Amino acid sequence: MTVEKILEVKDLHVSFDTFGGEVKAIRGVSFDLKKGETLAIVGESGSGKSVTTKAVMRLLPKNNSNIKQGEILFDSKDLTKLTEREMQGIRGKDISMIFQDPMTSLNPTMTVGKQIMEGIIKHQKLSKSAAKEKAIDLLRLVGIPMPEERFKQYPHQFSGGMRQRVVIAISLACNPKVLIADEPTTALDVTIQAQILDLMKDLQQKIETSIIFITHDLGVVANVADRVAVMYGGQIIEMGTVDEIFYDPRHPYTWGLLSSMPDLELGDADELYAIPGTPPDLTDPPKGDAFAPRNEFAMQIDLEMEPPMFQISKTHFAKTWLLHEDAPEVEPPLAVQKRRRTMPQNFDKPVIVKEGV
Repeated sequence: MTVEKILEVKDLHVSFDTFGGEVKAIRGVSFDLKKGETLAIVGESGSGKSVTTKAVMRLLPKNNSNIKQGEILFDSKDLTKLTEREMQGIRGKDISMIFQDPMTSLNPTMTVGKQIMEGIIKHQKLSKSAAKEKAIDLLRLVGIPMPEERFKQYPHQFSGGMRQRVVIAISLACNPKVLIADEPTTALDVTIQAQILDLMKDLQQKIETSIIFITHDLGVVANVADRVAVMYGGQIIEMGTVDEIFYDPRHPYTWGLLSSMPDLELGDADELYAIPGTPPDLTDPPKGDAFAPRNEFAMQIDLEMEPPMFQISKTHFAKTWLLHEDAPEVEPPLAVQKRRRTMPQNFDKPVIVKEGV
C-alpha cells in the first residue's frame, strides 16, 4: 500500500544576500513527508534545518533571502509560486509551526485564551463562544490543568513547559495537515523536555497530523521520529528510517553525531567524541564533499567532486564516496560499531544498491 505524500520538497536552493557576499544556505535539498509520519531533520547549527522549514512556511526575510530554484509541493500547489496573501490562507491553517522559545512566540499583552482563539476565528470562521470552547478543549488536550481558569491568564503566569504547551495548542488550533516543530524543547529543562516529547507523540496519534521535527539532538530523534534526514552544509547527506540511521549509519558525519552523543546503555559514557573542525563557509561552498575537511576518512575525490546520493535500501540513502564500489572499506568509530552490535532482531542489514553513481 502506497502512503500518500502530503509535502514534497524538490531540489530547493535558498541563498541570502549579506555584506560578506551571497550565502548559499540551502543547496539542492529534496525530501518528502508522508501522511501521519514524523520526519526529523538533524544537524548542527548552521546546517540549514531551520532555513529549509522557514522556506516551506515562506517565513524567510523578504529583504535579503532568495529561493533560487526548486519546488515545495503541498496540496498540488507549489508554495514558492504563491502570493503572500495566498500563503496567509495556508499558514496556521494547513501548515503550522512551533518555535524554539515559547516566551518570544506569545504576546505578553494578551491572555493565552485570546491568542488561541485568534487562529480559530480567522481560519475556521467560528463564533467567539464556539472558538472559546475549542480553545479550552485545546488547553485540556495539551495537558494544562484547570483550562477554564488558565484561559484567562497571561503568558508570564505560566512556567516554561506550560508556555510551550500553550504554543502547541495554538499550532493545533486549526487541525493542520503539517506541523513543523523547530527545536521545541531546546529552551526547556530535561524533565520538561521529556514531557513535551511524550505530549507530541500522543497528540500525533490523536489528531493524525504529519510532523517535521527539527533538532540538533539525536537522542530526541530516537523517541519521536519515523524517518531521519541528516543535514550538513546546506544539504541532506543521509536519510533513512530511525533504525537505519541509529544502527546502520553510513555517512562519516552521521558517525560523528552518534559518537558525540552520550549513551549509558553502550558504556564508555565518559569517552565522548568531538567532530574536529568547523562547518563550511557557504559564501564559497567547497566543490567536493562539504564534510571532507573534517572527515578522517576523506579521499582525494572528496576534495574534487561532490558525491552523489547512493541508495542503500528502499528507504536509506547516503551522500558519501565511501559507498562507491571502488572505495576502501573503513571501520566506523567504536560507538557506531557498538550500535551495530545492538541492532534490533527484526532489523535486516541491507546490501548497497549501486545507484546514483
